[in-house]
Amino acid sequence: MREYLEVLLTRVGYRVSIAGSEKAASEVLGSGSVDVVISDMKLGQGSGLNVLKAARSLSAPPEVILITAFGTPTAAVEAMRAGAYDYICKPFDNEELKLLVQKALEKRGLREENRQLRRSLSGMRGLWVGDSPAMQEVWGLVEKVAPSRTTVLITGESGTGKELVARALHLRSTRAGAPFTPVNCAALNEGVLESELFGHVKGSFTGAQTDRAGILVSAGEGTVFLDEIGEVPMSTQVKLLRVLQERRVKPVGSSSEVPFHARVVAATNKRLEVEVKAGRFREDLLYRLNVITVDLPPLRERKGDIPLLARHFLAQMREELGRPNLDFSSAAIEVLERYPFPGNVRQLQNIVERAATLSDTDVLGPDTLPLALRGEREPEAQAAGTVELPTGFSLERYLDDAERRYLLTALQRAGGVKTRAAELLGLSFRSFRYRAAKHGLSDREDGGEPGPE
Repeated sequence: MREYLEVLLTRVGYRVSIAGSEKAASEVLGSGSVDVVISDMKLGQGSGLNVLKAARSLSAPPEVILITAFGTPTAAVEAMRAGAYDYICKPFDNEELKLLVQKALEKRGLREENRQLRRSLSGMRGLWVGDSPAMQEVWGLVEKVAPSRTTVLITGESGTGKELVARALHLRSTRAGAPFTPVNCAALNEGVLESELFGHVKGSFTGAQTDRAGILVSAGEGTVFLDEIGEVPMSTQVKLLRVLQERRVKPVGSSSEVPFHARVVAATNKRLEVEVKAGRFREDLLYRLNVITVDLPPLRERKGDIPLLARHFLAQMREELGRPNLDFSSAAIEVLERYPFPGNVRQLQNIVERAATLSDTDVLGPDTLPLALRGEREPEAQAAGTVELPTGFSLERYLDDAERRYLLTALQRAGGVKTRAAELLGLSFRSFRYRAAKHGLSDREDGGEPGPE
């Protein structure tokens, strides 16, 4: 039977190791390279249940399928209580066993992904949680709200970590093994946004060559994060309100509705109450979104967190650059604490990354920080009033060239990610996109791979 299963599963494409006893099985398990165990309940003097217990004791345990010719309810209950993935009786169908192995692998993959996500959360926490009372309150609210399916609205200035909080809500919930799907509402026009969220049917518009499930449906039991919700057009707001109320979506071009089960978390850097008064945002949608509101304070209101965050980012750079002795001087920390950080935590992270990358010494002093942080002006190439105007000079062309260079530099530094490039230049995404299109710039201009918008 062992040899038969080896041939059967190898033909399907699996790498198979075999063991003829409890002891041999323990040695194979010790290699740490096993994803699924298939074991007989009877192993001569040994027992498949002992193999199961050995497998379950590993730090990253494989799934275990037990096979027996003695299919009694008692044996099945004992195996499942001990942690077996499933139990199959002889004689069995080959296709049934192969399907069982496939599903066991899928479960293990989800479990491993979940473990990695939770590990990343522990590291992620340092990016946006400090010792300040305001952030401790935010973290407490996240812990309390995460297990529910309640819709959450995250508010705060750009760069305060709204997406990190959304991911934390997802990872601290029972949905952590399902997808977390972010959608930048400001980066998509009205038609594309509706198709992305709700899906579409074949032929509903030019280019719709097949049916496509929208993000709300395809996310399954996961979390859909609607970033920049304040940028959603009014006509789409009406549809989104109905979707959130009914928990059903109508794909573009379809006459029937489809239920969805994902949790919706939204975020905005705008004051939606002001947008409502200005007639740019629906009041009923606001009430539907802010069942629970998590408000992130700007970094200037929690200056005590700046040293903690700066050292956290520097620890990441130590590992990335292979320079374990990198550290800030006390004078540099004092400079950072005095700065108001209009770009918030994201700006601080960029400053730390720049200082660590460009510094020739392991001690990062004030001179490694941008001049603006030190209260100094950038040196001017020429004194005012001494600029020479060459023949045929065009101010418009000169400014266009300068704008293009800045846009390209920002794209290169942001790795092609347009939203981040816009933040580096202090522009809104829409303004950046307009200027980039005007100059014919694309994500590929620097020779790199295209980045997400």
